[in-house]
Amino acid sequence: MKQQLICIVCPKGCHLTAEQTAEGWQITGFGCPRGQQYGIAEMTNPTRVVTSTVRITGGVHPRLPVKTDGPLPRSLVREAVRMLDAVEISSPVCCGDVILPDIGGTGVNFVASRDM
Repeated sequence: MKQQLICIVCPKGCHLTAEQTAEGWQITGFGCPRGQQYGIAEMTNPTRVVTSTVRITGGVHPRLPVKTDGPLPRSLVREAVRMLDAVEISSPVCCGDVILPDIGGTGVNFVASRDM
C-alpha cells in the first residue's frame, strides 16, 4: 500500500510516496537525502514537537506559551497536551525554564517559550 507525504524538512515541500517492501520502506519523490530520511522516520516512528500554553498568575498575559524541547512520539501528543490542563505556574518565568518535565517517560520536557 502506498502512502503520500509532504516533506517538511525544508521549504521545498517535496511530495513523497512511501511504499513498504520486503526490505523496508521505499521512499520516492524526495529532492534531497534528508527527504528520504524524513519519509522513513515518518513511516516507522512519527514524532512531533508540540506547542501549547499554560495558565500563569502574575504575568503580563493569562497564558504562557510552551513547547517541547524535543520531538515526542506522535502517540503521546494528546496525552501530553491534556497534562498541560492541570498546570498553573506563577510569574516570573524565563524562556527555557522547564514547565513540565519528562513527558511520558521520554525525557522530553515542556519548556517556556518566552520570559514572563
